[in-house]
Amino acid sequence: MTRSIIIDTDPGQDDALAILLALASPELDVRGITCVAGNVPLALTSRNARIACELAGRPDIAVYAGATGPLERPLVTAEYVHGKTGLDGYDLPEPTMPLAEGKAVDFIVDTVMEAEPGSMTLCALGPLTNLGLALRQAPGISARLREIVLMGGGLFEGGNTTPAAEFNIFVDPEAAELVMHCGAPVVMIPLDLTHQTLTSDAIIEDFRAMPNATGPATAGLLDFFERFDVEKYGSQGGPLHDPNVIAYLLQPDLYGGRLINVEIETDSSLTRGMTVADWWRVTDRPANVLYLREVDVNGYWALLKDRLSRLP
Repeated sequence: MTRSIIIDTDPGQDDALAILLALASPELDVRGITCVAGNVPLALTSRNARIACELAGRPDIAVYAGATGPLERPLVTAEYVHGKTGLDGYDLPEPTMPLAEGKAVDFIVDTVMEAEPGSMTLCALGPLTNLGLALRQAPGISARLREIVLMGGGLFEGGNTTPAAEFNIFVDPEAAELVMHCGAPVVMIPLDLTHQTLTSDAIIEDFRAMPNATGPATAGLLDFFERFDVEKYGSQGGPLHDPNVIAYLLQPDLYGGRLINVEIETDSSLTRGMTVADWWRVTDRPANVLYLREVDVNGYWALLKDRLSRLP
């Protein structure tokens, strides 16, 4: 039985690989991709999502343009990580497939409301602006969702954009706060988990050796993407964040965590975008997030290699 999903994203090399993983997996019915400004501005994220679809041989996927900036703040981007295009590292052709007509937020609302209750999963790989706008426009979608699975936040690892905040939550903390309290089941995949899923020379060479177009493209993107975190953290490779969202849907037994309360700091200039995760349950605030902290790293890479090897 397939699971219906919408991917909301700001590609980004790791977002692009998450899209490829989803499109390589017959268990997932990707109903559409909605793009948001984040890693790079919207014109580039909506371009990059279409590049990923065409690399996967899936120009039939509807890709929608969404929010050009956060709900209440100026946009912060991350070209210093992803390069000026967001997909630096491999020379991929410009997309020929057009953007879908209409607005991303309308697509999210209409698709969720028309689907069977409890059947639709939102996969959020970037800032949560599109989801926040959808919840403002139609609060009733939250009761109809199966779940929201998002990459963002951190507790034990701190932040990667400020000492307190991870990038996706930092960019639009008001939208993140809306999502945390919308009432739908929320699964959070934080830096505490993704910093375990590190690339290595051997992993990248396995992709480069694949006899398809996707493998060498993946290797090139990873070569570029890992350099920033290797320099910052002194690690063996860079953490491949966003494909964990898709991998969790495909093989949830690779992951472990606990149901806790997570609040988003929106007021403090010092800790803006912090995910205040009550891992030790020291407050009486109600649990609202399944916070994942454990991952079978070898299983994750095995899944990613297996699926991407099936693509064109």
